[in-house]
Amino acid sequence: MYPNVFRQAGYSQADIDAKVNKAYTDLFEGPNKIYFEVEDSLGYVSDIKNKDVRTEGMSYGMMVAVQLNKKDVFDRIWRFSKKYLQHKEGPREGYFAWSFNPQTMKQNSPGTASDGELYYVTALLFASNRWGNKTGINYYGEARHILDAMWKKDGTGGIHNIINTEHKQISFTPEYNNYKWTDPSYHLPAFFEVWAMYAKDGHEQFYKDCADTSRAYLHRACHPVTGLNYDYAEFSGEAHIAPWMPAGFRYDSWRVPMNIAMDYYWFGKDKEWQRDYAKRLQTFFRSKGIDTFEDQFNPDGSRPDSILQAGGFKKLRHSLGLVSTVASTEIIYNSNKKFDFVHALWNNKLAPYEDGYFDPYYDGLLYLFSLMHLSGKYQIIQSQTH
Repeated sequence: MYPNVFRQAGYSQADIDAKVNKAYTDLFEGPNKIYFEVEDSLGYVSDIKNKDVRTEGMSYGMMVAVQLNKKDVFDRIWRFSKKYLQHKEGPREGYFAWSFNPQTMKQNSPGTASDGELYYVTALLFASNRWGNKTGINYYGEARHILDAMWKKDGTGGIHNIINTEHKQISFTPEYNNYKWTDPSYHLPAFFEVWAMYAKDGHEQFYKDCADTSRAYLHRACHPVTGLNYDYAEFSGEAHIAPWMPAGFRYDSWRVPMNIAMDYYWFGKDKEWQRDYAKRLQTFFRSKGIDTFEDQFNPDGSRPDSILQAGGFKKLRHSLGLVSTVASTEIIYNSNKKFDFVHALWNNKLAPYEDGYFDPYYDGLLYLFSLMHLSGKYQIIQSQTH
């Protein structure tokens, strides 16, 4: 069920394990780490270049930790999230502040980014299945607290369900008009299937419907020739124009190939379209040069008029994060058995670019996730008897 594509590509298990362990160590323990322990029993993941703590990175860190059986790291990140990010009262109760300043120890914004909650709940359900609920944290209870709070949101104070219940699609944020559009990279049908299996909150069919809706949505959102998608989109799949960013395939979009690969091998309910998608995407990136393709496009594959900057740099580059997620599609489609995207990822490394730009946070986490996917180490953690 969990293919080890690196093994298929000819690498030894010892080398694969070492590759994943090094990526984890670099991010969580090394000199350029993004994970920091504070107080007696807390820890956080930081977007170093933006100098903040984000629910995106915190929930990713928890997913990495539960997959790789790092219970102490998981617990520390969760305790920090609960203490400093989770709202205790008011219309946002149960939701999380998406950005936090670790210097001032104050929230930069109380608002919620819906993908954070999506990852938090899924990671907590997996933690409940892996470690039980009697080791200091009731993981299932914490997951249910988020979900039960989510279902109580009715628009009071401008705050809604994370999922737009009419469209059965995850919202960009559950707040005001942001509830009425989405981000294709937030569409994780595999996670909604997990909720249907393990949340046990009475909304099982709704979550299954959301998974199917997300799959249908991705058909619309991904370009019929290139497979590329907009960062932000309407529920129709058309571009959503945000005041802070011209429409295009940019940083958020890099996650979509990895999300589709995960749904393919976890649940396999849309295999025909997903194979065609992976073929189109690989064909496009191969045409741009496996070792040279850039990281921002219009969905039709043309170069965008406007380049989105990152970390003070405004330039196109061959980014490790995108190299990683494109390689993950070889789980879905590998017609020539060359594993050329997989080899390109294997030979790449998490290090500063030639101009000094370095993003161990976003590049690094997408790199680690993709290594985990391609080595069979990113799994549905099933319920154990505790």
